[in-house]
Amino acid sequence: MTPSLVLFRRLALAGVLLALVVVVLGAWVRLSAAGLGCPDWPGCYGHLSAGSAAENVDAVNQAFPHRPFEYHKAIKEMVHRYFASGLGLLILVLAGLAIRNREDPQQPVALPIALVALVIFQGLLGMWTVTLLLKPLIVVLHLIGGLSTLSLLAWLAMRPPQVVEQSDNGGLRKLAALGLAMLALQIMLGGWTSSNYAALACPDFPTCQNSYWPDMDMKDAFVLWRGLGIDYEGGVLDHPARVAIHFVHRLGAIAAALLLGALSFLAWRRGTTPAVRTAGVVLGLILVAQLILGPVMVMRALPLALATAHNGVAALLLLATVRMNRLLR
Repeated sequence: MTPSLVLFRRLALAGVLLALVVVVLGAWVRLSAAGLGCPDWPGCYGHLSAGSAAENVDAVNQAFPHRPFEYHKAIKEMVHRYFASGLGLLILVLAGLAIRNREDPQQPVALPIALVALVIFQGLLGMWTVTLLLKPLIVVLHLIGGLSTLSLLAWLAMRPPQVVEQSDNGGLRKLAALGLAMLALQIMLGGWTSSNYAALACPDFPTCQNSYWPDMDMKDAFVLWRGLGIDYEGGVLDHPARVAIHFVHRLGAIAAALLLGALSFLAWRRGTTPAVRTAGVVLGLILVAQLILGPVMVMRALPLALATAHNGVAALLLLATVRMNRLLR
């Protein structure tokens, strides 16, 4: 591997770590009700930093009477934006390196350029998250964009396997692809649950509202677009709709756990390379951690640390599943 390609993969790995930090910070900001800590974009109350806004708090509150300045929320939002901006710059550097090194047959070019387009769109989604007042559809798309960025950076950072599975191994490749698709759907359901403030709609476990099939409003639960000008902070749905969202997320967790559990076991038992077998073990361990964390988080009434960890482990689970797909292809 040429020195330029080594540098590219090392920067891609740094991008994976930075993207993981951005994803976890985004969850922390959302879960601590600081998503509108700065109601404008890209600045904060018309200033470049939360500190500058705090120094002019009287003028700030006069300019934004509908949302008084709260420093502890504003600083969280701006820290997330700073890290996200740093990630965007790193992706631009990766694209530049890829174009400069395009004559190397091992150098990916199309994917780094596509990442630049994705991160620009992700920036727009970040703006719309604020300006459209935490609209759930935009929040979920922003989450998908962040995790897609993380996954693509991971794909670039991973070396192509020297030995690829030569046989189908009982459908291991297909199962890995299906597991990735199911996990993506489950993450979207998790984002929909969080953005609609439905995480505590079922405070008991394994039952929901003391029932294994509670009263739910499925019709209102998954309306994607409700028009403009609605402030979604705190949620706008009635309780039966929030119960429906939470319950469907639980059903999705069961389906994802079965698929990924089967993938982990089969990779460990039937994988013909040590890397695939190890990836199966890692996937299984992260899956077990997530299956423990979810119920504990609910039963303890959604403490911020556990809720943020739940998002972080979901990102690690996604990385492990992407790794498995990379090894099998």
